[in-house]
Formats: sequence, C-alpha cells, structure tokens
Amino acid sequence: MFERGIAYRYDGSLDGFLCCIFESYVRKEIPAMILSDQAPQGVLYPEKWIETVPQQADRVFASLSRKISKEAERIIQTVFLTCLEDKEMHLYRFIRMGYQYGAQVTNWLADPTVHAIRQAMVHLQNEEQKIKGFLRFSEHQGVLISVIEPKNSVLPVIADHFCSRYPEERFFIYDKAHRLGLWYEPYQAKFLEIDSFLPPARGEEEKEIASLWKQFVKTIAVEGRINPRCQMTMMPKRYWNHMLEHADQLTAKQRGTWKKTTAEFCDTGFQGKSRIMEEKRQ
Repeated sequence: MFERGIAYRYDGSLDGFLCCIFESYVRKEIPAMILSDQAPQGVLYPEKWIETVPQQADRVFASLSRKISKEAERIIQTVFLTCLEDKEMHLYRFIRMGYQYGAQVTNWLADPTVHAIRQAMVHLQNEEQKIKGFLRFSEHQGVLISVIEPKNSVLPVIADHFCSRYPEERFFIYDKAHRLGLWYEPYQAKFLEIDSFLPPARGEEEKEIASLWKQFVKTIAVEGRINPRCQMTMMPKRYWNHMLEHADQLTAKQRGTWKKTTAEFCDTGFQGKSRIMEEKRQ
C-alpha cells in the first residue's frame, strides 16, 4: 500500500528526478508534489530531499525501455526539457501508468496526463524550429557567440544541429533563461552551467558587419507587403531582444538589462562559476 501526503525536492536534473521515482517505489510513497531546488519554498506538505544517486537513476532509466517502451523513454527525456507546468508530476503519473499497462500508454491521447505531455512536446518542437531560424551569432576573437532566451530548455535539442552545421568553428551559445551554455570547438562539445553571461562588446569590424546586415534586411523588405501583425505571429517579440535586426525596435523596458556576469569570456574558454555537465544519455 502506497502512502501519500509528502513532497519530494530534488536538484533539478533528470537523474535527480529518476531518483525520485526510485524513492517512491522503494519507500512505497506517492508524492503529492515533486519540486526542483529552484521551486518556491513553503509548500503545505512535509518535504523530503531526494539525493541524486547515479546507480539508482541508471536502474530507473533502464526500466523505462524494458517495462514500457523505447518511445516512452524518448518522451520522458524530451518532456523533461519542456516548460510544462508541474512536469515532474505529469511524468511521474505517466511512468506509473507505463509500469502498469506497458507501451500502450503512449497512445492514450484522451488521457489528461498523456495529452498534456504530448502538447508539451509539440510546444518544444515548435520552439526548437524557431530558435534554429532566429539564433544570431556575433564574432569575438575567432569565436561565434550567441544568446537565446527560450521558454523550453531547447539547447540540448539544437546542439547537434549547430555542431554539425559548423564543424570547424568555435562557438558558444548561452541559454539565458535556463543558465546553460554550449561550448563547441572542432569535434568537441561541452554543456556548462553558468549563472549569467555578458557577451563581449563588438569590435569595429563586427560593428561594420552588423550595420551591413541591418541594411541588407531593410533593403530586401518590400514596403508594400510589410505586415507587423503577421510578423509578430511568425516571429514573436520575445525573440527580438537577441536578434540583431530587431533589437533596436524594442523599448528599454522590453529589452531589459543584462545581469552582472559571473563568467567572463576569454581566449582559452570560460572563467567563473560553472560546472561541466556530463552527457550520460544520448
């Protein structure tokens, strides 16, 4: 018999979440909430901190494809990157259903949990395509630098696209919303957790290139066909802050201000508060 009425809190990683699943089954508990370490404090339920133990996470991860399906394994990894509200509890219920009923649960589109999960995946995939098209690089000391601010944590999803597209380049993409960076140099990529990052000031050559790019965008526009409403539908304003050709159109309030950086870019890489994230699961 499973006990109820407790909240789990974990470190926010996928391994940490899988350890919450492990704890639930070992202790025969059904958590009322599963909260990351970034979630607000002061919930109504007594909290239990769940340590991240790689061996436990590996056991749960291996069981997903064995007891449910490979598709379910992929779904869980993908949905964990989304901005779905209360995603941990959605995934927890999905896993419990999968353990009980097997692979068929992935097709239960009328089930509220499965429907919410599928919708979250579509939202992430749509944002992935937008970021691939709207991401803008600037060059500094031979390195291409870009900042994005997506709702979903799309950086791990788009990483292969940019690594294969620019295999001989050195570049850094920083996800400001999720404080995650992707550092790439030829045939080697690393994810880094960085509290904040301030792009270096553009040099004279980069300023000239930026000016030419803005002039190009302005020149190719057909004035009689400009449709701001359609443009904002296809290219939401929340992306404009990091798009060279549109950033100047935003007000100071819309643009916001950069937080003081704790990681400084230099010729050899990055300095400051950062931690390399190991990609255990492809």
